[in-house]
Amino acid sequence: MMSDERNEAEPIELGYIEDLGDMISVQEGSTVSRTVMQKAGGNVVLFSFDTGEELSEHTAAMPVFVQTLKGRLKVTGNGRTVELVPGGLAYFPTRIPHAIYAEEPSVMMLTMVTPARDNIGD
Repeated sequence: MMSDERNEAEPIELGYIEDLGDMISVQEGSTVSRTVMQKAGGNVVLFSFDTGEELSEHTAAMPVFVQTLKGRLKVTGNGRTVELVPGGLAYFPTRIPHAIYAEEPSVMMLTMVTPARDNIGD
């Protein structure tokens, strides 16, 4: 009889957070990050920024989605800059240079797309 090793690594279940807004707050003069969910196939990190705080230009080893939950962010990717407000969504493919600047106190959700772990046959 074969066992399903995926159940041992991570149970197959609904991941749920009732209110992301309660999980991070803006701190004066700071950028703060908090990982709120790690699952096969993706991770979710919340960032809070005070006015004028930023993530300077960098690249990521995986595709990412960025969504503003509160506030207003200036998002630059590969030379293009957009204003990202609640309801907007930005996507960065793997290794595209990008930066984020807070125009006002803001909270952002970053979703990292990671390869799903597959233990079948190990």
